[in-house]
Formats: sequence, structure tokens, C-alpha cells
Amino acid sequence: MDIAQLHFLVAEGDQVQRHALADILVHVGVGRITQAPDGHTALRHFSAGITPPVDIAIIDLALPGMDALELIRRLGEARCQSGVIIVGAQSNAVLFSVETMASACGVNVLGAIGKPVIGSRLVALIQNHLQPSEARGGGDAAPAASFAQVGQGLQNREFDPYFQPKIELETGQVKGLEMFARWRHPLYGVLGPASFMPALEEARRVDFLDWTMIEKSVAACRKLHDQGIPISFSINVDQTTLAHPQFMEQIAACLERYQIMADYITFEMTESAVLSTDPHFLERLLRLRMKGFGLAIDDYGTGRSNLQLLARIPFSELKIDRSFVDGASKRAAIGTVLRSCLGLARSLDRKSVAVGVETKQDWDFLQGLGCTYAQGYYIAKPMPVEDFPAWLSDWQHFF
Repeated sequence: MDIAQLHFLVAEGDQVQRHALADILVHVGVGRITQAPDGHTALRHFSAGITPPVDIAIIDLALPGMDALELIRRLGEARCQSGVIIVGAQSNAVLFSVETMASACGVNVLGAIGKPVIGSRLVALIQNHLQPSEARGGGDAAPAASFAQVGQGLQNREFDPYFQPKIELETGQVKGLEMFARWRHPLYGVLGPASFMPALEEARRVDFLDWTMIEKSVAACRKLHDQGIPISFSINVDQTTLAHPQFMEQIAACLERYQIMADYITFEMTESAVLSTDPHFLERLLRLRMKGFGLAIDDYGTGRSNLQLLARIPFSELKIDRSFVDGASKRAAIGTVLRSCLGLARSLDRKSVAVGVETKQDWDFLQGLGCTYAQGYYIAKPMPVEDFPAWLSDWQHFF
């Protein structure tokens, strides 16, 4: 959408600063600007029936009347879809915390800027609204399916793994592929997890999908090896799948069928799943590592890690959640957390994987921090295994 078509709301208590923000917007071509001197007035402009609706709101933290924090909370409760840019004279740490709170409220936060507001930085945040990132999970336009519908899709072999390359930052070499489950729906096209995972989780049968993806991923590994591409694969598995008494026997039989060695396969589990004190589960993880499988902790940073327990888990990779990667080069607070995560991986002698690398700036920043691997849309989207050899050829030519 063209910026001239957007409706902006400038909520700022100081009249001089409010007009200055409006002048910046006029200078970059904004056609409709509404000004609000306090929080109550700003909230009224988001009410149903106000046309045209507000597309982007610039909200100062020091609003009189209803302050910005309450306004943000009210917008979240109303499920407001407008983009929000936060401005304030507070420190970067406080601005980052406000962003975090707003996101937790369900508000579409485009970013935060310290005062005085610089026009170029404001425009950069507006671009987050004009050019939103592509959906990560494939097409999810279809309504969430029932367990029966998902089960029928699995029976019809409509589910396939897609694979996203993992790149070694130091060399640019492709070091692995991570599996993402996709549903090739006969009516809705390729669907991501939002369409099928809720039904599987509610029925506690994620293992149905896991075993389909494991089988097809190992088969894909064999296919690439036969084409002279001996690459490793990472496969996401649920904790309940891994804890099944027959898991070791079943995975051994699967590898035997396709003649794949265990050290080509890494199992990925979420941080919350692996942080368990159950001795039987820890024994299973140890047996997998002793057999040669890799273990990766996915979405690191989103759970409540017990660092002492984390050090006891025999994982080989620490995958840092995208919320600490995307934009880390521009936000000091996020960059600090990212450095801490990478330092933890190094101190435990583990590989680090940054997920959600969206821009060259993210890539360059991670290289400077000494991160081991990177993956994200800047490198490649998840793709069918058939598309990977051609993509690999292009990537190798590029580097």
C-alpha cells in the first residue's frame, strides 16, 4: 500500500512535538493525519465506525490523561489491528520493555523510537507496515482443521516435509536442512502448522504427524545422498513422540530401511520440552546422543530455562528464537540478549543457530558476533526436497 493512502494518528501531549511529528509525515507524503493531545482522545479514534480507520498510530509514552501503557492495553483488549509506533524520552531498555508489553497485549508493534524523533528512523518503522514479512508457516488461509480432517489428510499422504537450509556463517557453506511440516490440501493449497497442529495437540496425537515427517525426511535424506549431496537433516519432534517406549527401535528401523547413518539426523525439541527432570526422558536423550544423533534445543529464549539443568542436557545445538535475531542489529536490548545466548552456547561447547535471519544486516551482525549457523528468509524459504539441488547450485555459485 502507498503511504499516501494510510491514515495516521499522532498521539502526543506536547503541541510543538505533535506538530513536528505531523510535519515529518507530511514531508514523506502522508495524506491523512489525525492528531490527539491525550490518551482518551486517541482511544476514541480507534472506536468502531470511525472512518477511515487508523492504519498507523504514533503514540508518545508521556500522554496526559490515559497514559500510553493503558492505551496500549486497551488497544490489545479491543484487538486493534492498527500498527503502533512508540516514541518516548525514556532509555532504550524502557522502550524495549514497552515493545515487549505491547506485543504481549496482542498489539501490532512496528517499533519504538527515542526522542528527539529522527525522520529517517520513523520512516524505516513505517516500512514495517508497508512491507510486512511474509508469513512463516506457508499458506494458513484455511480455517483450523478438525482432528478427523487432519487424520484423513495423513491417510491420504497429503503431508510433506519442506526444508530450509542452514548456513555456516563463517564460510557460507550449506551445513544442513531443517524440516517444516506442510499440508498439501486439495482445496486450500499448501498449509502451515496453524491449520493442523491445534487439532493434533488437543487430541494428544502429534506422534501421527511426527512419524510421517520422520519417515519422509529420512527418505529425502537418502534421495539427496544418492544425488551426491550428503547433507544432514534436522527433524522437529514432540516430547511425547520421543518418550514412546518403541521410539529407539522404530527410528533404528527407519534408518536401516534408507541406509542413513544416525549422525546425519538431528532431532529438534522446544526448550520447554527438554527442560525436564524425568530420569527416563533424560536417559532417552543420552541414548540418542550416544547413537550419534544430534539434539537441538529449538526456540531458545522463549521458555524459563534452568541453566543448571540446561547444562546437563546432552544437546549439540542451541537454536536461538527469532525474536532475539530479527532486528538485533538495530535494537541494543535485543542485541544484548542475543550476545548472551551465543555466549552460553560457546561456554557449553555447543553450536549456535540463529533462526529468523531476515536481512543482510541481521546476517552481518551475526557474523560479527561469532554465531555458528544461520537460517531464515534472507537465505531461503522452506522448500520441497526436489527444489533443493537447484537452489544449492545457485547458492554455491553466489558464494
